[in-house]
Amino acid sequence: MKTVIITGANGNLGTATVKKLLDEGYKVVAVDGKNDHLEFALSNTNFEFHSVNLTNENETATFVNNTIARHGKVDGALMLVGGFAMGNVTATTGADIQKQFSLNFETAYFVAHSLVAHMQQNGYGRLVFTGARPSINASQGKDLVAYALTKSLLFKLAEFINEENKGSNIVASVVVPSTIDTAINRKSMPDANPNNWVKPEQLADVFEFICSEKGLPLREPVYKVYNNA
Repeated sequence: MKTVIITGANGNLGTATVKKLLDEGYKVVAVDGKNDHLEFALSNTNFEFHSVNLTNENETATFVNNTIARHGKVDGALMLVGGFAMGNVTATTGADIQKQFSLNFETAYFVAHSLVAHMQQNGYGRLVFTGARPSINASQGKDLVAYALTKSLLFKLAEFINEENKGSNIVASVVVPSTIDTAINRKSMPDANPNNWVKPEQLADVFEFICSEKGLPLREPVYKVYNNA
């Protein structure tokens, strides 16, 4: 039974991913500020929840080390935490970038940083970052500068991890969704067709595939999960 950390576990994407991995027989170590959308998992013996400030390096390292001590081995981490902000270059301040950097990059980096040595000792690991299409498409990113810039760092981080661990079975992936079909997005874009968007459950399927035995031969992967959006 594989043990996987899921950050941002209480959100729309997080809850779908928690459900998918529990259904497929994983041990899930969920992280978020609250667990009010995870009632379905609370009685499952393969589920545990932790409230951790992932923007704090020391707190994150303590959480990861304690998780390793409890379970003996952590096989994967799905890093779903993130933030969003509008603004082009002229409207985006340094403070805006710092905030997005903390939410989109540090929360992922601190978890990965704390897990890489452990995965190297075990000869196996899957680190999965959640990218964003505006970070690789300038026409979409020009009005989301802080968001797109900080998300773009995750692609380079994955490259560095993969290069450092080339020839091993430690792989960093980036999953890049288009618009995710959530109630908030439907409300904010009432004229759009949500059938063109990607559903949280579809992304959860991708995450589980990466962590499964089916994903063993993959190296340096970037998954563009766009549907027709």
